[in-house]
Amino acid sequence: MTLADKVTSLRLILAPLFFAIYLLPRFLPDAIGVSPLWIVIVLWFIFIISEFTDFLDGWLARKRGEVSDFGKLYDPFADTLTQLTYFFCFVVDGILPAILFLLVIYREFGILFIRNLMLRKGIALGARIGGKIKTVTYILAVACALLASSALRLGLEGSIYRVLATVACVIFLISVIISAISFFDYVSIYKNKK
Repeated sequence: MTLADKVTSLRLILAPLFFAIYLLPRFLPDAIGVSPLWIVIVLWFIFIISEFTDFLDGWLARKRGEVSDFGKLYDPFADTLTQLTYFFCFVVDGILPAILFLLVIYREFGILFIRNLMLRKGIALGARIGGKIKTVTYILAVACALLASSALRLGLEGSIYRVLATVACVIFLISVIISAISFFDYVSIYKNKK
């Protein structure tokens, strides 16, 4: 593994950590004994570090001349696992709609299938521009949903929470549309390589 791949691996550690910290207080509130403010701070820290590693791994790979077929597949895999973890948490909390989350899952498994078909042809299909735009909109949706979740945890259930949750849903819907468009871009690439 290159240094960039090791940085990518951090997201695979941070995603389940985010999941545990996000949902554990919900199911075992007395066992945690940590203030909601600290949970909010830790969740934001994990989110920011995860997204920074997404930038850092690509930068390191290019700077050190270590762009590899493995990295082209490993990075989007880590991104997808992390994003699905975030979205699942927000769906459980009722911030994001489950139907849109299901569409994201279908899209991501579809891309995985296409990448596997391309690998059989000896081609490692990395992220395309549509996939990168999709990732940015996913990050925006997660940030807004995390703001809504933070407001809820800090006792701001009123209009602040509703506005943030609505904005998160709108951005999530936009990201799902963009992800569907990018899926068809990947399909067209596959068809052209047949």
